Amino acid sequence: MDKEIEIQAAVFRRLLAHLDNRKDVQNIELMNLAGFCRNCFSKWTVAEAEKLGVEVDLATAQQQIYGMSYQEWKENHQLPATPEQLAKFNKNS
Repeated sequence: MDKEIEIQAAVFRRLLAHLDNRKDVQNIELMNLAGFCRNCFSKWTVAEAEKLGVEVDLATAQQQIYGMSYQEWKENHQLPATPEQLAKFNKNS
């Protein structure tokens, strides 16, 4: 079981590194295609920590997921959503 958790943690770190290398992939694209995005990972981190009795605030979780503050991410990497992206997002919500 210990190795399973280590493997899962390593895979998650690899996924985050992959997303970090693909800053061109916008969160709305992830949401529209897969139903989750970097923000979901941040919120899931807070929720899972809470289940374990550990307090992690959203800003800290975002720093872990984005490798920077969410505000910095938005300023440097987030593009405005296109009307098509927004329509698909709203249809799926």
